Amino acid sequence: MATMMSLRRTSAAAVAACAALLLPLAPAAQAADRAGSRPTEAAVNGLLDGIRQDPARLDAFLRAMPKGGDLHNHLSGAVSTELLIRLAAQDGLCIDSVTFTSTTGPCQGTRRPAQEALPDGEFRTAVIRAWSMQDFTPGAESGHDHFFATFGKFGEASWRHPGTMLAEVTDTMAAQHQSYLETLLTPSSVGVAALAAKVGFDPDFPALRQKLLADGQIQGLVDGARADLDTAMAEYQSTERCGTAQARPGCAVTVRIQSQVSRASTSARVFAQLLLGLELASQDERFVAVNLVQPEDYQSSLDNYQLQMRMLEYLRPLYPKAHVSLHAGELVPGLVKPEDLTFHIRQAVLTAGAERIGHGVDVTHEDDSAELLRTLAERKVLVEVPLTSNAQILQVEGDAHPFPLYRKYGVPTALATDDPGVERIDITHEYVRAARTYALSYTDLKDLARNSLEYGFVSGRSLWRDRDGFKPVPECQGRPIGAENPTPKCAALLAASPKAALEWKQEGAFRSFETSVLNLK
Repeated sequence: MATMMSLRRTSAAAVAACAALLLPLAPAAQAADRAGSRPTEAAVNGLLDGIRQDPARLDAFLRAMPKGGDLHNHLSGAVSTELLIRLAAQDGLCIDSVTFTSTTGPCQGTRRPAQEALPDGEFRTAVIRAWSMQDFTPGAESGHDHFFATFGKFGEASWRHPGTMLAEVTDTMAAQHQSYLETLLTPSSVGVAALAAKVGFDPDFPALRQKLLADGQIQGLVDGARADLDTAMAEYQSTERCGTAQARPGCAVTVRIQSQVSRASTSARVFAQLLLGLELASQDERFVAVNLVQPEDYQSSLDNYQLQMRMLEYLRPLYPKAHVSLHAGELVPGLVKPEDLTFHIRQAVLTAGAERIGHGVDVTHEDDSAELLRTLAERKVLVEVPLTSNAQILQVEGDAHPFPLYRKYGVPTALATDDPGVERIDITHEYVRAARTYALSYTDLKDLARNSLEYGFVSGRSLWRDRDGFKPVPECQGRPIGAENPTPKCAALLAASPKAALEWKQEGAFRSFETSVLNLK
C-alpha cells in the first residue's frame, strides 16, 4: 500500500512555472504573533494579497502550495470521466446512446460499444456530459439530480479496476503537493447485502449483531474485503511502479480507506455494513472509519436517519479503534421539509459520535444553531468543506455558505474535493475558490492544510501539543519544525507515528515553498 510518510517538496519545475506569474513580490511584513509564524510567512501573506485577483498567478501559487490531505473523497467519483470511458472500453462494456448508462454486452440496439466513446466526437462529448457536471446548466434537471444520476450511469465501469483508479487520484494529489488520502469504498458489497437479506432486521441491536457474527459470517466478509483490497493495492502499485526507480508520484501519498454504508438501503443492510466497516477498522489499519453515503434527502434516508444514528450509538463503543465520519447536513430549504433541517448534524455528533462531519451546509437551520456551533468547536469536530460540490448540488456558495460561520465559531474545517472527477475540479480549485471568495490569508490556508492531516484518521500521536495554535509537542521543540535534523526524541516520535511524520514533513514543505516563492526573481 502507498504508506510512504513523505510529502514531496515543491519541485523545481513547479516553482519555475510559477516564477513569471508571481512577480513582482510584495514586500516582507512583520511576522504574526502566532505559533510557527515567521517573517517569511508574513511576507508570503503579503504576496498572496497582491495576486488574489489575478486568476493565473493565484492558481500557480496555490497549485505549488503544500495542501495536506483530502478527507472527503469518493473513489468512483474522484477519477476523471476520461479514465472511466477508457476502462469501460477496455472491459468491453456498452454505453446506451439514449440514457448513457454503462452496461455489459451484447452491445445492441441503442447500446453502443464504449470503444466508440474513445475518439473525440459527439458521442464522447455526450458521455462526458452525462457522466459529469461538464457544461451542465440547471433547467428541467437540477444540479442535485444530475450529479447523483452520474453514479448510476458510469457505475458498471467504476468497480473493476480500483487500483488503476487510485493511481490516477494519487498522482493528481501528488502533483498538487498533497500527501494523504482517505477515500470511500464499499467493501464486500454483494456479500453483505446477501447476509443482511438472510438475517433480516431486528431492532434489538445486540441480538442483531450476534446473528450477523454467528458462524463467522461477518468475519468471512472481513477476510474477503481485505483480500479485495490486497488485489486492488497490487494493481495500484503495479500501475504506479511503486518500489522501483520509475515509481510514479502517487506512490508517496499515504492512503487510507473509509467503508461507506448505503443509508438509503434496508435497515438490515445498513446495520450489517456498519458492523462490517467497524470490524475492518479494528482488524486492518488500512481501513480507518465508517461513513454513511447516498443522498441525505432520499425519503428512505430521512425516514431512517435517527434509527441509523442509534445504530452507531450502540456499535461505536464496541470498536474503540474505529472512527466515524458522517455526511450530515447536506440539505437546504426546499429540498426537504423544514423539520428535517433541524437535527441531522446534532444527532450525527451527539448520538452517533461522529468525529468529523461532511458538508454541514444546513447548520443555521438546526435547532439552537449557535449552541451547536459552540459544541462542534468545543469537541473539535472537523467539518469537511467541498465548496464546489455544495455549489453544484445544493446551489449554496459565497455568503450563503456556512464556511465563514464555522470559522467564526472556531469550528475546525478542511477543504475537500468530494467527487472531483464528476465535478471536473481538483483540490487547487477549492483553495483558489476559498482564497478569493472569503479573502483567506496564506496563514488561513496553511492551517486548513494542517487540519487535513491533524484530523485525518491515520494512526499515531500528533506532532501538535493540542489542536489550538499548532504548537509542537515538547519532544519536537528546540529545532525548526520540519527541519531535516529533528532532535533524537522528536525523531523517535516521527519514526513511531505515521501522523506526526506526515505533519513534520508538511512543515518542511511549507518552509521550502515559502523560501522558493520569495526568492523568485
